[in-house]
Amino acid sequence: MAGPRLGGESFWRGDVVKAIAATLVVAAVAAVGGFKDLAGNADNDSLLRLVEVRDLIAGQGWFDLHQYRMGAGGGGLLMHWSRLVDAPIAAIVLVVTSVTGSQAVGETVALIAWPFALYALSVYLLLRIGRLVGGEETMFPLLVIGATTLYYTGIFAPGALDHHNVQLVLMLAMVLFLLRAGLHSRSAWLAGVSAVLMLAVGMETVPYVAAGGIFVAGWFLVGGGEAAKAAAGFGAAFAATSAAVFVATVPSSEWAAAHCDAYSVAQFAIGALAGAGLAIVASTPALGATPARRAASLAVLGGAVAGLVLVYFPQCLGDPYAGLDPMLQSYWLDAVSEAQSLWRVLAAEPDAAVGQYATVLVALGLLARRMLVRGLRREEVLIAMVLVVALLVSVWQVRGSRFSLPLACVPLAVWVAGFRRHAESAPGTASSLKLVGAWLVSFHITWTLAASGILYLVSPSEAGKQSPEESCYERSDYAELAAMPAGNVLVISNLGAPMLRYTPHHVLAGPYHRNMAGNLAALEAFIGTPEKAREVAQANGIGLVAFCRGNTETDFLARRAPDGLLANLLAGRAPDWLEIVPESSGKPIELYRVLPPW
Repeated sequence: MAGPRLGGESFWRGDVVKAIAATLVVAAVAAVGGFKDLAGNADNDSLLRLVEVRDLIAGQGWFDLHQYRMGAGGGGLLMHWSRLVDAPIAAIVLVVTSVTGSQAVGETVALIAWPFALYALSVYLLLRIGRLVGGEETMFPLLVIGATTLYYTGIFAPGALDHHNVQLVLMLAMVLFLLRAGLHSRSAWLAGVSAVLMLAVGMETVPYVAAGGIFVAGWFLVGGGEAAKAAAGFGAAFAATSAAVFVATVPSSEWAAAHCDAYSVAQFAIGALAGAGLAIVASTPALGATPARRAASLAVLGGAVAGLVLVYFPQCLGDPYAGLDPMLQSYWLDAVSEAQSLWRVLAAEPDAAVGQYATVLVALGLLARRMLVRGLRREEVLIAMVLVVALLVSVWQVRGSRFSLPLACVPLAVWVAGFRRHAESAPGTASSLKLVGAWLVSFHITWTLAASGILYLVSPSEAGKQSPEESCYERSDYAELAAMPAGNVLVISNLGAPMLRYTPHHVLAGPYHRNMAGNLAALEAFIGTPEKAREVAQANGIGLVAFCRGNTETDFLARRAPDGLLANLLAGRAPDWLEIVPESSGKPIELYRVLPPW
């Protein structure tokens, strides 16, 4: 799969043009549909990200990541997200606002421009990776397969402000720069920077960052002198960026506090030691003179990093959700779609599961075959390593497929390019059919449709089931609430983020693992008896109860607790301490005032 060196300026311009063209096609499709994703965006993370950006623009401190309108106890919820994502979105909003005089227009532009810009970057990075791995002939298949796959991940749709699209861009950048590290010394530095930024944006990328670091260490171990400069550059950049991100995003009052779910002293210390250690080992001739010395030096470094973690941050080695309350595990996390394991997805939506994993397995099979036939090549080893890691993550939680599916497009495109070359040199029915088959196999949507067809033949009733439409995410659904004075509202966790975006109110619940107190209080109210719900409402100063009949969480909780408050409201049996707001009757969101206890 080894391709030619990167070409000159014409190559750069060509790939940029291809990426822009693909983005314009996707933007046109969204525009024809009226940017419907903006109107009813059910992505809580994207909704709350915009709220966080608004707070930053309104003057909330750079280091203050509290969401003061969510949670119990009055102190707000301290989020685990990064200002590194907030900043560019806020910049777009501010620039457009300064030109148009309308922050609403600025937000709309950001909601459209930000995900499309990241989509274009992702397509471009995929093309650059493909050019290095498979050469010019890979470009057309990769453009078609890659652009389509990225589109269907859903993380680049208008309104997608969640950080997963940023993480994917940084992962692809790390892979590209590691592939280029043997050609340009600055690429090794850029790979280290990309890896740390990916980590800083979200801790779920730890496996991919680790894969990049292990690849560099392994390359140095095997390659010695030819890889020493790249390893030293990667390590130095990793250490320096770890320090820079720590100073830039962690307040000095928190420098001694270790957090496993957000960038903190734990990640900084590990990154600084690992990066600086690798740089020292790789740039010291005496330590890298022979394979044995390199192995010993890397083993000592690995032991030092492991010791640091075991002694100072052992809590970060466990299940990231180990501290979650069992009730929240059962009633909330087990129902979060992106947190489902492969086995749960197979049981619930086998056709969707096939689409999420099939092309990745095919891509790994292609890589394994080529490595067996042609021997180990750096390009194939790196892509295989990251793909295996992404696949393992997606087996644990399906969200890992957002990383595995796009990267799998590279070996698939090389495969298709080979069939195209054969069909051109030896035209005929057989070669044409093989080419068509390769194209079809390379699209994950093909596997989804095929699995759906098989499921229909085996079990028509199961195949006929459709995922219910989510309700209560339109701005108009919150019109009555938005017109009311700000107060405390009891609402299901699914609707916490949209309520913050569209109204001035405070909510207890939101689908975030750090919001345990608020989520537990809301859950106890909704699944508990009306009397228990009243106690929770009084304890938390709740003035309104918001009820969405058409939301899947409402139905789920009502079925799990048939005697609870939510089930009673669903059946039209409001307790005597609640009074419906007449204007909301029959609307998607019905509102009930909490009557005073006297």
